[in-house]
Amino acid sequence: MSLFFTTIQLYHDALRATGRSLVRGWLVILAVIVFTVIMWFAGTVARPLGMVGGFVMGAVNALLIGATLSLIEQAIKGMRGITFRDALDSMGHYFWDVISVGFVLWIPTMLLDSSLRANPDSQFLVTACLLLVFILLNPAPEVIYLTRHDSPLDVLKRSYDFVLENWIEWFLPMALVLAPLGLSLFFKLSSRLGRGAGLDFIQLLLVPFTVLTAWLAELGISAELSGGMALLLTPPLTVGMLLFRGHLFVALTSTSRRQRTYHSNFHDSAR
Repeated sequence: MSLFFTTIQLYHDALRATGRSLVRGWLVILAVIVFTVIMWFAGTVARPLGMVGGFVMGAVNALLIGATLSLIEQAIKGMRGITFRDALDSMGHYFWDVISVGFVLWIPTMLLDSSLRANPDSQFLVTACLLLVFILLNPAPEVIYLTRHDSPLDVLKRSYDFVLENWIEWFLPMALVLAPLGLSLFFKLSSRLGRGAGLDFIQLLLVPFTVLTAWLAELGISAELSGGMALLLTPPLTVGMLLFRGHLFVALTSTSRRQRTYHSNFHDSAR
């Protein structure tokens, strides 16, 4: 019971901090909308270019993901509101971190895809591998902008260590949101996110959009209406999700589970 109440307090504090960051960083929502338009335009231009277009899209993705993480970092750590100048200055931040981690993951992902094309019966194995990547490297975005790291392999190692230490507190909010929608949606999302460790800009938006659409359908809202509502709500939900993850990551890395439980018990006894 002590662990339960400590965890509830952890989420309560993270949600309050997320609200404060949203007030300071509401401009990040507009930036995400602009970045989405840029990504769509880049895709239109790069699609006919074949392999060259793929490299262009990879560079644009790294640029936009890095800028987004930089703005989220400012909203979490900063004491003032984010300005249009901050949005412009964020371009180029964490670019090489995203490129490097993406390259390290690209090789095994390419091998998995080759295995699937050679043997369609390996679908289960590919899905299982992507699910493992999704779980073990889930906090990679937060590791990039909230910790000091030496290399892309260090990012992966720190993500792995963090998950081993904090997997209950880190994944419980996701489980509570997805559980009523069934396991099929979870596996669908994990197979997508596992390919980029949360560092693919389109997938970053696709996750809240997919979850929103599923929840609206669960509530009995028509497909036409739910699609429009999901499009409208996806940018603020994406920013809120990233802020909550960032604050939760900071809280989990700054204290251990034992320290949080002791701190909660101490305050309860003091009352």
